Amino acid sequence: MEKATWIIDPTHSEMVFKVKHMMISTVTGTFGEFEGHLVAASENFEDAEFSTTIKTASISTNNSDRDNHLKSADFFDAETYPEITFKSTSYAGSKLLGDLTIKGITKSIELEIEYNGTAVDPYGQTKSGFEAISKINRKDFGLTWSAVTEAGSIVVSDIIKLLINVQFIKD
Repeated sequence: MEKATWIIDPTHSEMVFKVKHMMISTVTGTFGEFEGHLVAASENFEDAEFSTTIKTASISTNNSDRDNHLKSADFFDAETYPEITFKSTSYAGSKLLGDLTIKGITKSIELEIEYNGTAVDPYGQTKSGFEAISKINRKDFGLTWSAVTEAGSIVVSDIIKLLINVQFIKD
């Protein structure tokens, strides 16, 4: 069977992260600019190869001061490292393994993935949806900024939750 290419539809997709602040609340952030594709021959995507590029400077937590800090050398250093990339290495059942690169550091990560199905929209485009979740340690990727409050609370957790919802359009 011939392989088909599918392109991420950014208007129906989201790249979200969540991190504990002072270990008492959760801050949610998104990346607004990203692109990617998958290539697969099978209709159930069991042989799918996923690839995504995220623009680091597109980070948003709904707080411009925090966003500017996240873009700085303390965290993502968006000027030096303008992109975050992911390239899958295997996909089986509900597990997607791949290489995530942040700040020039590449680590293998595992995502729990759910295929939500395929449908044809009113314009005749074939679309498929996926949801993925994972946790990473930010310090593994050189995001090492840290601070402690006077009471001894950690300001930013090391563990980051990733929540990815993507819709692909068959090319």
